[in-house]
Amino acid sequence: MTSTATARSQNSWDFDFSTPYPTQDSDLLKQLSFIPGLKEILMARQVHALEHATVWVLGDMARPRGIGDRFEEQQDNETLGGLSTDRGFYLYGPVNRIHLGRAVRRALERLKSGEWDLALHPRCGTNTSVSRLLTAGFFAGISLLFPRGPLEQLFAFGIATTAAAQLSPDLGNLAQKHLTTSIPFNLEVDSISQTTDLWGRSAYFIGVRWCESSVVR
Repeated sequence: MTSTATARSQNSWDFDFSTPYPTQDSDLLKQLSFIPGLKEILMARQVHALEHATVWVLGDMARPRGIGDRFEEQQDNETLGGLSTDRGFYLYGPVNRIHLGRAVRRALERLKSGEWDLALHPRCGTNTSVSRLLTAGFFAGISLLFPRGPLEQLFAFGIATTAAAQLSPDLGNLAQKHLTTSIPFNLEVDSISQTTDLWGRSAYFIGVRWCESSVVR
């Protein structure tokens, strides 16, 4: 019986970015290995997804549990933040190291098992960037339709900002899904250490390593 991943790999240039599968980035890396820095880009996207999922899992862990309580919605802990690199990610905020270790591994397991929505987060910088681009684009277009007076231009800016605020959440999620994150099928957690980032801020750094063959458990 031919698996989905095997069927896709029979056509070396048939990359399906709409439905994640375990060898998607490995296949892409094999076919486009001549592109400098491609592996680092792919790793950064996978790490980005793991960062988001870890924040979600930590939020769930911090939520008080009641008898018979069911958690069908993810809980966002706004005291936590992250910064991804191609070697791992920094996690900022009050968190217990033991809980963090459990959360990272649980997040990785859930992502690989099909809970792909964990890879997206509303507080991601991608959404902020999309919002700014939309605002600038809308204002550039709308301002041409209004007189050049300051009040009229301020009104145009207000319209642009409102329109961007309405569209940016959905478009930001699309940008995260297809551009800035990828399901971390190739990642394994390597280390968790307390450190400081480039700006001297205290954080935990979750180091990861690339694995060519990743089995979904």
